[in-house]
Amino acid sequence: MYNIKIEKTTNPKPLPTEDNPLLFGTIFTDHMFEVDYTEGQGWHDPRVVPFHDLELSPASMVFHYGQEMFEGLKAYRTDDKRILLFRPDKNIERANNSNARLMIPEIPAELFLEGIKTVVKVDEAWIPTKEGTSLYVRPFVIATDPFLGVRPSHTYKFMIILSPVGAYYPEGLDPVKIWIEDQYVRAVRGGIGEAKTGGNYVASMAAQVKAHEEGYSQVLWLDGVERKYIEEVGAMNIFFKINGTVVTPMLNGSILPGVTRNTCIELCKSWGLPVEERRVSVDELEEAAKNGTLEEVWGTGTAAVISPVGHLRYEDDVFQIKDGGIGEISQKLYDTVTGIQLGRLEDKYGWTVEVK
Repeated sequence: MYNIKIEKTTNPKPLPTEDNPLLFGTIFTDHMFEVDYTEGQGWHDPRVVPFHDLELSPASMVFHYGQEMFEGLKAYRTDDKRILLFRPDKNIERANNSNARLMIPEIPAELFLEGIKTVVKVDEAWIPTKEGTSLYVRPFVIATDPFLGVRPSHTYKFMIILSPVGAYYPEGLDPVKIWIEDQYVRAVRGGIGEAKTGGNYVASMAAQVKAHEEGYSQVLWLDGVERKYIEEVGAMNIFFKINGTVVTPMLNGSILPGVTRNTCIELCKSWGLPVEERRVSVDELEEAAKNGTLEEVWGTGTAAVISPVGHLRYEDDVFQIKDGGIGEISQKLYDTVTGIQLGRLEDKYGWTVEVK
């Protein structure tokens, strides 16, 4: 157990009302978790404090060399008023894998989880209960050394902020349209594509803007070398059901190892569905769409959980997935994952962690 100090705000903000639209990532709770790292001392002084602006030197290394990591998970209020986290151990494991790639010190898993539980418990009144809502949990690390030179920082700050949210996509579970990007590259094997860090997301923005201007919700990336193999969507991993088999691009060093991705693979296997993690070319997708064997497409991620895909565009070709509606597997995965997250279905897999 860590001695986490708690300082509660003396000026609490009004809670969002039930009829208030919870636009994703725009409202923040009263408190945040902080812990500092100093070389030779390690992580120290864990605390929950009132949500506040940061005061950093303009020379802080995070601004100049991009040494930062972030994660995302959710807390849910069940019908019987319990608070559940979903697979936080996987987020913590991925965070420390990202840290290792980015030369950020490892965060002890016990401290990480205790920090999440403590700040969520302090701000539990902010967990929304309306259908489709949750409390988004954003842990992140920044390098704070005031130094202009390329090396790992000697000091860091690890923080966790909270945001009550509604659906990530305004369309809800309605199928989205995806743009397959053929000009820009997000990441290459050997780079930082498998780390959850801001550099990967800023690299995606030009293509994202282009896709939005054409009426598409997200960008589907191709590999950065041969420019022919499917990798992932900007905010999600991607799955295809081709001729009865669930197929998803294999992790190759440039694809983020999604927690929801892993969850869907395990669920599909438990249901007896054939699952393949392998390379998937855009040519294979086009052929499957044309001959009718591309039966379903969906994205997976913490924010949206499951996002069915109704249309794909590659170059000048636009192809509809079956009837453009929600597929059977997409719907079953969404119902199962959200059912476990909300405590409405039995958690046979030990995925949920209660905050007490």
